[in-house]
Amino acid sequence: MALVEMVMPKMGESIMEATILTWLKKEGDKINQDESVLEVATDKVDTEVPATHGGILKEILAKEGDIVEVGKPIAVISTESETDADTEVELNGQKTDDIPVKETSTVEASADILADAPIKPSVSVSGNGAGKLEKTGSGRFYSPLVLNIARQENISMSELVSLPGSGKEGRFTKKDILAYIKTRSSKSAAAPTPSPTVSTPAIAPIVSGHDEIIEMDRLRLMIADRMVESKRISPHVTSFVEADVTRIVKWRDKVKTEYERREGEKLTYTPIFIEAVIKALKDFPMVNISVDGSRIILHKDIHIGLAVALPSGNLIVPVIRNADQLSLIGLSKKVNNLAKKARESKLVPDELSGGTYTISNVGSFGNVMGTPIIVQPQVAIMAVGAITKKPAVIETPEGDWIGIRHKMFLSHSYDHRVVDGALGGMFVRKVADYLENFDIDRVL
Repeated sequence: MALVEMVMPKMGESIMEATILTWLKKEGDKINQDESVLEVATDKVDTEVPATHGGILKEILAKEGDIVEVGKPIAVISTESETDADTEVELNGQKTDDIPVKETSTVEASADILADAPIKPSVSVSGNGAGKLEKTGSGRFYSPLVLNIARQENISMSELVSLPGSGKEGRFTKKDILAYIKTRSSKSAAAPTPSPTVSTPAIAPIVSGHDEIIEMDRLRLMIADRMVESKRISPHVTSFVEADVTRIVKWRDKVKTEYERREGEKLTYTPIFIEAVIKALKDFPMVNISVDGSRIILHKDIHIGLAVALPSGNLIVPVIRNADQLSLIGLSKKVNNLAKKARESKLVPDELSGGTYTISNVGSFGNVMGTPIIVQPQVAIMAVGAITKKPAVIETPEGDWIGIRHKMFLSHSYDHRVVDGALGGMFVRKVADYLENFDIDRVL
C-alpha cells in the first residue's frame, strides 16, 4: 500500500489556519480523488475540502473543532488496498514502522465558539497543528478564542469559572462571554451615577409564550459583528441620483434572447451596472481607496465586491478581481458564476476578500433605493434600485414633451472621513451619466 498525508490546504493569501467543522467521511471509508472529505471554517467562509488522493481514509489526525494551521496534516489516505500488513512505506521520507503514533488532543469545541471575532486566538499547537482548548484547575475547558476575549476584557479566571455556559455539556462559548461582557459593561456604566429613588434596569425584549426564540447562526453573527464595526469605524453619508436607463432596457431586450442561446446563461443588468462603476472609479480614483490609520491606500487594481443574498437570508460578498480587465461578457459570466457558487456554498476564501468597492443590487428585491453599509476596509458602496417606468419631461431641439422612461435610483454610501460630499456626489452622478449614455447599438 502507499500512505499519503492529506494536509490542510491553503485557502487564501491571508488564511493561515482553519477550524474543522465536520468530517464527512470516517476512518475506513473509501474516498475518491476530489471528493469532499470534511468541512472547515475560516474567518472568511465555511467550505468543503476535497480529497487529494483516492483510496481508503486510513486515519483522521485532527478532530472536529480543532484549529489547524495551513500545511499541517489532517488525515492519512491509503491509496491502495492493504494486502500485506508488513509492507513498509514512506511518509515524508520516514518508513512507517519508524513513525511514532501521533496523539491528537481531545477538543471539546462546539460550532458556536468558532464565529468570527476581532481578536485572533492564540493557539497552542500539537504535533499535527491542531489547536487545543485550555483546561483550568476546575476541570473546565475554554477555547483560545474565549480566553483571548477574557484577557482583552480583563476578566479573571476565577470570574470566568463562576459563569454558566450554554454550550454542549455546559461549555462556556464565545456567545456566553460576549453576553457577559455586555451585561458587565451595563453594570459598570450604571455604577457611577446611582439614583436613590429611580432604578435603571437593563432593557430586555418582552417575550411571551407565543414568541419563538431563534439562535443566530455562525454567518449571521459574523455579519452582525461586521455591520456594527463598520458603522463604528466610518461616518456614513449617502448621496442619491435618479438615472434614466431606458437605453439599457431597450438594448438588453434586443440582445438577451440571442445572448442566452449563445452563452447558455442569462444576461442581467448587474454586469452593466458594474461596468459603469468601473469607468467612474477610473475617473475618480480617490473612491477606490482604503484607510490604514492616518494613511490612505490608493488601489491601482479594481476589485468589485458583489453583495449576494443566500437562501438562508444571510448576505455574502464575493469579489470580482481585476474587474476592469473584463469585457461585459466576462463580467456577466463572472457575476453569474459567483452568485451560483455563493448560493451553493462553494465559494473559497480568496473569492471573499480583497474587494476595493462594492455594489448591492437592492432592486432585485423590488426596492427602489437603500442606504448600504460600507464593507470594511473599503470606503464606499453603491446600491442600485429597481427599474421602474415613470412619466418624465424629455427635452428635444423641437421642444419638451412628456414620455414614459425607465428610471432607477443609485444610492452611494461613503466614508466621510476621506470622501467629501462633492467627491461622493460627483462619483454617483458620473455612474448615472455612463448608464444614461449607454450605446444602444453595442454588439456583444
